Amino acid sequence: MNNDSQLQKSVQDELSWEPSVTAAHIGVAAKGGVVTLSGHVSTYSEKYAAEKAAGRVKGVKAVAEELEVRLPFETKRTDDEIASAAIERLAWDTSVPTDSVKVRVEKGWLTLTGQVDWKYQKDAAHDDLRPLSGVVGVFDEITLKSRPSAANISADIKQALHRSWSFYQDNVSVSAIGGAVKLTGTVPSFDDKWVAANTAWRAPGVTGVENDIAVV
Repeated sequence: MNNDSQLQKSVQDELSWEPSVTAAHIGVAAKGGVVTLSGHVSTYSEKYAAEKAAGRVKGVKAVAEELEVRLPFETKRTDDEIASAAIERLAWDTSVPTDSVKVRVEKGWLTLTGQVDWKYQKDAAHDDLRPLSGVVGVFDEITLKSRPSAANISADIKQALHRSWSFYQDNVSVSAIGGAVKLTGTVPSFDDKWVAANTAWRAPGVTGVENDIAVV
């Protein structure tokens, strides 16, 4: 079995192992470490879970996700119903600052706008709304507020990365212009690349992360 075939089988096995995913409806192709997921799922949450499952398989360098969300009749909702549920859900989440995120709904697609201080607040809003009935996708246009004290961002991120067992002294480089951060270098897995980006997002003053780390 060649490497592509083995990787394809490993991803298929991981999708079957993930209880929140119906693997029978998902096609998997692999070429040179790039995995493509096709087919359909019944919820947006399942689509997200499938992409995460594929990304954590050893040997995956990137995931191209072409899954379609086909809502069962019983989970379909009107845009008004989705909007009302979204507003209520955000209001109950203490991680999302009050009135900081606005929601627009069109044919099941949510567009999130507004400004927050931290990436975890932006992620919390997305995580809140992803499982709602009737949602087929989320456009996240929430921005982060810039901060005046961004001078030591690169050094702070490097120090945080070096505290993790996943990263050696020189395998990831960090550069920053203002709050815009760029990551380069190499890591052994797609999951490590994701961890590096999330580590960078936690630094005070970061407004954007360009993740150019290669998986080798």
